[in-house]
Amino acid sequence: MPHIALGNDEPGVRGLFRYRPETARPLIELAEVMLRGEGPLTHGERELIAAHVSALNDCDFCYRSHAANAAAQLPEGMHLVERVRDDPGAAPVPDRLRALLGIATAVQRGGEHVTEAHVAAARAAGATDLEIHDTVLLAAAFCMVNRYVDGLATSAPDDPAMYAARAGHVAADGYLSLLARSPEH
Repeated sequence: MPHIALGNDEPGVRGLFRYRPETARPLIELAEVMLRGEGPLTHGERELIAAHVSALNDCDFCYRSHAANAAAQLPEGMHLVERVRDDPGAAPVPDRLRALLGIATAVQRGGEHVTEAHVAAARAAGATDLEIHDTVLLAAAFCMVNRYVDGLATSAPDDPAMYAARAGHVAADGYLSLLARSPEH
């Protein structure tokens, strides 16, 4: 049960977006740019970083949502997502992505935990400055959203099929389509 009456039955951040549509718009637009906009990281890699940070923050709704989104956009599917959740250092991902996940982990602990060694390791593994930037932005933004979702005690359904269905919609239509689905817009 959420800490405040949201006036809707939507789970997680979706319920918060319906409660405050004026704050939903910029957050959804940011999600679209971060997770689907132009950039060197694939959509699946970005979703994997979002799921990784959400898992570290114990944000069940965000983890399940972005894990399903990553699985829908990565050839290795949910198996890879779960391997990253369980042990990112041993997960079967390219060294570049492993180094970026290390940066995301450091950001999740606090921005000051990102060191020159993290950045040097990412560069040595082939990461570009833009990929490093985007990883830090993704990790920082997901820390904020995770705290927003859990700070108001929103619900997280247990049914993986619900997350998978939404993942297909996001993969096909993007995050901006969520604005069109809101009765306030």
